[in-house]
Amino acid sequence: MIYATLAKPAFGFASFLMVTILWAGLAIAGPTNVDANGIAIQGYDPVAYFTENKPVKGSDQFTTEYDGAKYQFSSAENKAAFTADPAKYAPQFGGYCAYGLSYGSKAPIEVDKFTIVDGKLYLNFNGDIQSRWEKDIPGFIKTANENWTTIE
Repeated sequence: MIYATLAKPAFGFASFLMVTILWAGLAIAGPTNVDANGIAIQGYDPVAYFTENKPVKGSDQFTTEYDGAKYQFSSAENKAAFTADPAKYAPQFGGYCAYGLSYGSKAPIEVDKFTIVDGKLYLNFNGDIQSRWEKDIPGFIKTANENWTTIE
């Protein structure tokens, strides 16, 4: 019984420490939101958001690098479109949550929570955050743009 009592706090502390380290990593993450392999948008095709109006999983067969991140595409055509004009297709704010940036924080995203505004791709943390984002998109974009220059 004593061992079980000691094991629970040790496990709890280890879990707390791991979560703290993960969040600290987010806070100091680079200018582009990438996974451990340097892949942006969780491997989803940035061009497909514009052409299909939905997230489409990319393939490592069609990969290119831009702004320190690897982007994957669902087709050679989408890769070619991105390569010709990456700034047109790359998500704003390095692929971090646009709403979070409006509050000065780099937050992760869910790939299916997105908005295209004035030809630019914005991603959000989750559905609840996207609902908040939609209440004042121009205002949040303005504030996020101001914050991005100081956070980046």
